[in-house]
Amino acid sequence: MKDQKTIVILGAGESGASAARLAQREGYAVFVSDAGPGNERYLAELRETGIEFETMQHTLARIYAAAEVVKSPGIPDTVPMIIELRKRGISVISEIEFAYRFTPRGSTIVGITGSNGKTTTTMLTHHLLDFADVNSLAGGNLGDSFARLLLEREPANVYVLELSSFQLDGMVDFRPNIATVLNITPDHLDRYNYELARYADSKVSIAKNQQLRRTQPGLRAPTRPP
Repeated sequence: MKDQKTIVILGAGESGASAARLAQREGYAVFVSDAGPGNERYLAELRETGIEFETMQHTLARIYAAAEVVKSPGIPDTVPMIIELRKRGISVISEIEFAYRFTPRGSTIVGITGSNGKTTTTMLTHHLLDFADVNSLAGGNLGDSFARLLLEREPANVYVLELSSFQLDGMVDFRPNIATVLNITPDHLDRYNYELARYADSKVSIAKNQQLRRTQPGLRAPTRPP
């Protein structure tokens, strides 16, 4: 029977190394696989924490034995290995989805996506929160990955996350408290079979798990002033 705590991380970059270290902290047996040479900074982190990894190859037997796989945003869903993983019923998720499971209780997540302006809006939102003395951190698709924020920083009241369409493609249960789609213009269409609708679907999936906030009993919904 497959060990339910075994996880494979595909990609040894910022998000991959951080996800691996977070998984190790949470008690998983972790193996990192990168088809390229990897980045020495992040490989050093894996060595220092005793996480097993390989570069310049993918050992498929080990990858297919995983209970779950966290893949780099740079790996398309159309790669034969990813298709085979899903055929075998193995969950393939993003680092954001994995880190979401370990968000500090009571913290708020602000998710920001869009074709243009994501970084500026994320940084501005964080700046305004900081100016208002709200304990907040920014990351995701800029700066530190979400997993690294959870690993190396004190818990924040608000996490402001820039999210790319590639990261959103790996979402399952991720539900930010506030989800924002700034705009949608043609971008990265080679990843989406050159279909704008598929790219747009990826962007708006940031809100797929949102829930309607109901008015509290005894309170009337606000009305528009005359």
